[in-house]
Amino acid sequence: MHYRYQTQGTCSRFIDFDINDGIVTNTVFEGGCNGNLKAISKLTNGMSADEINKVLLGNLCGPRNTSCADQYAKAVMAAKEEEARQNA
Repeated sequence: MHYRYQTQGTCSRFIDFDINDGIVTNTVFEGGCNGNLKAISKLTNGMSADEINKVLLGNLCGPRNTSCADQYAKAVMAAKEEEARQNA
C-alpha cells in the first residue's frame, strides 16, 4: 500500500512510502535536508514500522518539538494502523 503523510512542524512537507505487511520501503521526503533524509530513507528501507518508530520517535531538530525523523516515525505508525484497518 502506498502512503502519503503531511508533516507538521518540519522543513519537509510530505513523506511518501510503501508499506506491506508492516514493512516500509521506497521512502521519499518532499522538502527538508535532502542528503540527511535520503540517508534516513536508505537506512530504514526494509525495516518494520515498529523498528522505525523505536529508533526515530522523539528525535528533535534544534528548538523544534519534532523533526523529519520524528514525523517519519509517526507516519509509519499511522500507515501501519491504516494497513491493518484495510486488511481487517
